[in-house]
Amino acid sequence: MGGVSERVEMLAELVTGGGVVVLSGAGLSTESGIPDYRGPSGAARRHTPMTYQTFTGDAQARRRYWARSHVGWRTIARAAPNDGHRAVARLQRAGLVDGIITQNVDGLHTAAGSDQVVELHGRLDEVSCLGCGNGTSREELHRRLTEANPGFDARAVAVNPDGDVDLDDEAVARFRVVDCTLCGTGMLKPDVVFFGETVPAARVARCFAMVAGARLLLVLGSSLTVMSGRRFVLRAAKEGVPVAIVNQGPTRGDAYAALSVDAPLGVLLPALAERACAARPLAR
Repeated sequence: MGGVSERVEMLAELVTGGGVVVLSGAGLSTESGIPDYRGPSGAARRHTPMTYQTFTGDAQARRRYWARSHVGWRTIARAAPNDGHRAVARLQRAGLVDGIITQNVDGLHTAAGSDQVVELHGRLDEVSCLGCGNGTSREELHRRLTEANPGFDARAVAVNPDGDVDLDDEAVARFRVVDCTLCGTGMLKPDVVFFGETVPAARVARCFAMVAGARLLLVLGSSLTVMSGRRFVLRAAKEGVPVAIVNQGPTRGDAYAALSVDAPLGVLLPALAERACAARPLAR
């Protein structure tokens, strides 16, 4: 189907028609310093991802999670939108992108200026009490955890897209967890969907409606390995909505794609935005 340059031209023609819904994954945030699980910058986890059942039922596992996440938050909090995020926001300002479904929990689409963003798996910068439901910011929790753990200077070996890191057992053992300040006893959990949890039904329904009403589903930086994201590609195929995929490496949605481009998003997306917006000079 031609080289990358030719495919970018073809992609620009598709996007210029408008009515685009973006489905983004961890690969879009790698150039912001947040590694992917499976892409070129990814590294395999050395531990099993936290499940909701383990988090709520095992105090030691919860301590381990918060110790690792406390260290990893330093990287997530410093992350800023990259050229790919800004290009998506530009396409949206131009009236070409109607909405964004993101599997990421880093909030970088919103930070780049996009709106109509559905954060499928929640946001890492928000925290809720599982007892009383009180919500706080992650920055506030980070301050409290820092105060509760003076001298805790563990360093991350590697940071995962959800802010989790690898720490040795000695560092975890001396970490102190804090509870809700409102009810005093409730356990705190980041507002992200853990393994073993389900995405709220209303959120999924909104995403399905976005896909069904789209003229094009544009997948950015997702291998579509898990059904949480791949289901929207399957729904697009069922609804007759064309799918275009930009990712480094193959995806589990390639068989459904009208067009696939294997290229770095931070390079391709600005070029795509420039060409698509130039074709619609009144929509800037």
